[in-house]
Amino acid sequence: MADQGSARAQGEGETRYPPGAQILVRDEEWLVRQARTTPHDGDMIEAVGVSEFVRDEEAVFFTEIDRVDLLKPEDTRLVPDTSSYFRRSRLFLEAVLRKTPLPQAERGLALAGRFLLDPLVYQQRPAELALSMRNLQPRILIADVVGLGKTLEIGLLLAELIRRGRGERILVVTPQSVLEQFQHELWTRFSIPLVRLDSLGIQRIQREIPAGRNPFTHYKRVIISVDTLKNIGQYRHHLERIEWDAVVIDESHNLINPGSQRRALAEILAPRTDALVLASATPHNGDKRSFADLISLLDPAAIVNPDHYDPEKDLGHLFIRRTKISPEVRDELGDEWADRGPTLSLHCPATEAEVKIFAELTEHWLPPAPTSTEFGTAEQDRRSVSTDRLFSFNLLKTFLSSHVALKETVATREKTLAKRIGEAAEKGLAPDPAVEREQEALARLRTLTESIGDGGAPGDSAKLDKLVEQLKEIGVGPGSDRRAVVFSERVQTLKWLAKVVPPRLGFPPSEATEKATAVRLMHGGLSDDEQQKVIAAFGLADNPVRLLFTGDVASEGVNLHRQCHDLIHYDIPWSLIRIEQRNGRIDRYGQKHEPRFRALILTSAVPGAKDDRTVAEKLLRREEEAHKLNGTAEAETGYYRAEEEERRLIRELVEGGTVEDFLDAAPGAEDDGFLADLFGQVDTVTEQELPARAEVPSLFGGDTAAFVDAALAELYEDRAEDLIGLSRATDPKVEGGGEYLSLSPAKAPDLLHRLKALPPSYLKEQGVAERMLVTFDRTLALRKLKDAHDSRDTNWPNVSFLTDIHPVVEWLTDKVLVQFGRQEAPVIASPYVRHPTFLVQGIYSNALGRPTVVQWMAVTGLPSTPVVSSLSAALDAAQVDPRLAVTGEPRDISGLTALVPAAVSAARDHLERSRKAWDALIEEPLAEYRKQLTEWHQDSLPGTAGRRRHQIEETAQKQSRLLSELQTTGRPLLRVLAVLDKPARPATPATIAES
Repeated sequence: MADQGSARAQGEGETRYPPGAQILVRDEEWLVRQARTTPHDGDMIEAVGVSEFVRDEEAVFFTEIDRVDLLKPEDTRLVPDTSSYFRRSRLFLEAVLRKTPLPQAERGLALAGRFLLDPLVYQQRPAELALSMRNLQPRILIADVVGLGKTLEIGLLLAELIRRGRGERILVVTPQSVLEQFQHELWTRFSIPLVRLDSLGIQRIQREIPAGRNPFTHYKRVIISVDTLKNIGQYRHHLERIEWDAVVIDESHNLINPGSQRRALAEILAPRTDALVLASATPHNGDKRSFADLISLLDPAAIVNPDHYDPEKDLGHLFIRRTKISPEVRDELGDEWADRGPTLSLHCPATEAEVKIFAELTEHWLPPAPTSTEFGTAEQDRRSVSTDRLFSFNLLKTFLSSHVALKETVATREKTLAKRIGEAAEKGLAPDPAVEREQEALARLRTLTESIGDGGAPGDSAKLDKLVEQLKEIGVGPGSDRRAVVFSERVQTLKWLAKVVPPRLGFPPSEATEKATAVRLMHGGLSDDEQQKVIAAFGLADNPVRLLFTGDVASEGVNLHRQCHDLIHYDIPWSLIRIEQRNGRIDRYGQKHEPRFRALILTSAVPGAKDDRTVAEKLLRREEEAHKLNGTAEAETGYYRAEEEERRLIRELVEGGTVEDFLDAAPGAEDDGFLADLFGQVDTVTEQELPARAEVPSLFGGDTAAFVDAALAELYEDRAEDLIGLSRATDPKVEGGGEYLSLSPAKAPDLLHRLKALPPSYLKEQGVAERMLVTFDRTLALRKLKDAHDSRDTNWPNVSFLTDIHPVVEWLTDKVLVQFGRQEAPVIASPYVRHPTFLVQGIYSNALGRPTVVQWMAVTGLPSTPVVSSLSAALDAAQVDPRLAVTGEPRDISGLTALVPAAVSAARDHLERSRKAWDALIEEPLAEYRKQLTEWHQDSLPGTAGRRRHQIEETAQKQSRLLSELQTTGRPLLRVLAVLDKPARPATPATIAES
């Protein structure tokens, strides 16, 4: 008998269709994957077909539209399991255990150490914090410094959310330069597939789906560039109509600016997701209010007063930051991250032509400031020919990059001044003598720059000659596998270097053209796809690329360390943050060789000249000192944005100050050192408890490989090769292991359908539809991943590592779940059972449909004195494992069936006690947050009106509603999973042998 489910039968907001439950809709059986309440249509149930006609079909049902029958546990039909060694029952029970989301009561990590990465505890800490009792929702800002592995930390957290049924719909938003890198890491290491979308991809989906349908519902897990999504006007109506389980926003420091498109995007996404992960090595701009504003995306009520808040008390549950020298990090890294070498400042004495430019700049553009006494009275009276002293320093910076960049800047300025004079003439105004003087000075500079050849001949440019010398010393050249990355701020410099350097290193003439293979160029003017191709090529060992010229577009988040450990600063940013970001491209977790840095320092003997020793070399030394002392240079100046740091430094120089003056006048003291304390100091904790591990029962000892082998044997017996193309092989290069499976998804349409969610480039390059190779062997998987990195053609390994959340594992899990019929539970006849034991699953959920309490119970002593113990203990006592042979039929099935209602009743009572214990456990943290919300609400309202007041009221109501929704509600789901009983005849050696 079925129990009709209706939203009206429940309290408002409640759902009683937990994942794993079987329902009957339109006379077909379905397996619930996820359920949540809706305002008007009752429960929305996402399900997959179970019965033959709809098997593996996905569907969504609404209880106000369709009749949804949930099977009553008291009506469970008991059937004997006669499969070999009770394999069918063991698989069924294991599948239920795996499919049931971990409850909110379980705060331990379930999957740590089960992925293709080193099990570093410090990388597990963000997941531990996000899932702790301190958070209403899994929301966190991961602010580890450059290179510690924030992508891996995000992957671990997303995997835990998936295991908890809170990661079905995922959106990842990243800069376009790291899209493919992020997608690659999450699939190859965690088996989390993300489909990469851009504006063209979204348009393609819109053409394929019915008009009016939301394109963001087409794929469940998506990664997309912030540059695509920030076009809020184009996508706002779609984004406002979709809810996510988890949203990740990488490089989230870009969200701080109020009114920006990226901030507007974040404000749309934040209230429409359960989990929110922000990641940035520099998540602040030096202003407490701005940082509080960023934190408000995670928890709008976390900070009552944005001018006065305590980092640990108010932010400790939302924020985590470590550096390379934090004790736990330092102790775990070992040889997985080689210590960086010293930064070599390579002096490049200016050529004769460059000396003349220095003299011109010193004489006419950048004389000592009026307050300076450095060069005597006569020097004090000189003034810059430019009325814009900032432009004078811009001229200097472009020249310190290259004469080619200076020539471009001079030409642009000449056009600007010519336009200004022309506009004045149209108005009948006389020419401005100051503008004319600047034009004359620009003409002299143009002549001087044109005297330097652009062909890159020896002697033309001191830094170019030094660069070629250093690249040869590193070993970059034809026939060598050594690689180097060269950074410059100026696109003109990068293009010139890419043209003139290859011939001087002995590369063929084609390497100085667009057909280059050994030399690649990357800057912000390239498209998303072009940038991805450059990064991918540089990361493949077999790819012929040996030299990458790149701008600072590659200074955030891009991994360049796999095949490279030499970096050259052709010019030096006037920002400690930018220098550190550049260095972090090769100085990061996974770097096996000592990262080596070189900086080209252009020097001049012209008295009073501002060369690279004036600013750049001093910044390089300070960055190196800070990195040794604190693991980061971020808090050195008190300005937490590279652009702001450079702007402030130039202002100091314009006003006659020095780099030392700028560094000594860091603004941290003006703000009580708050941000300096928060971001500049390292973690001083030397000993911490290891993250707790989730208690997850398993009939296979947590061995997913054994589970998969048993499932394949049960489902396909001896016909696996014919039915799904299954074969087994061993890689001889892996000593003592290396086994992998080969199967053909094309022969299994239900599996092929699931694989459509995988990255399209992976599916195409590896021909996955026809042949998919998978393995549980970590050594083999790591070697295949390295082989892919060493490949010329692809980043994707040809053998996929099978994790607990891999689509193939999930496919098999779903298939063994339905080996028993509707409302059937197997009876396992074990000679080690003294009394009938009923194995019962019990789940309480909150109003959001997420399990709060899950109990795996074993009920004995029926009908008079029921005793409830753990399911695991009962299975162990009955010795239900691969060695338990079938020695006979169970005893009276009808007698056992008569005990089912009593078993359900006893389990319900036990579950109710567990619920009360959970309610008591969360009562205090919920009360504390309720108090915090009240204080925030009261303190935020005074002085506000209009739209802002409405936002405050709306936020307070939303957070208050969330508090209510997190509490356990409604009636529980109870499900009889199996019964353990004695066989009808005693077990003897003969009967066991017969079995």
